[in-house]
Amino acid sequence: MAATPDGNGYWMVASDGGIFSFGDAHFYGSMGGRPLNQPIVGMAADSQTGGYWFVAADGGAFNFNANFYGSQGGTPPNARVVGIAPSPTGHGYWIAASDGALFQLR
Repeated sequence: MAATPDGNGYWMVASDGGIFSFGDAHFYGSMGGRPLNQPIVGMAADSQTGGYWFVAADGGAFNFNANFYGSQGGTPPNARVVGIAPSPTGHGYWIAASDGALFQLR
């Protein structure tokens, strides 16, 4: 789940990549109905565009009305990915794995 940049809405993402929008959160697309190698485990809001990113357990990142800064999907981490966080400037994100590894993508 992630809050909109203005705090007046939020998105919830399901493990299959389906998205649910509440308040002033706009729907920009989802991975629902598309094949995924691993389930979606986290999302983050892009303060620059008002869009969002998803991350899957294998490190695959997906962007919707947000800039794409890369993915760990082609070179999966040693441990399962558990989350994603936006950079404070909105120009990138961090992907976190369950073993404490952190991947900066910008």
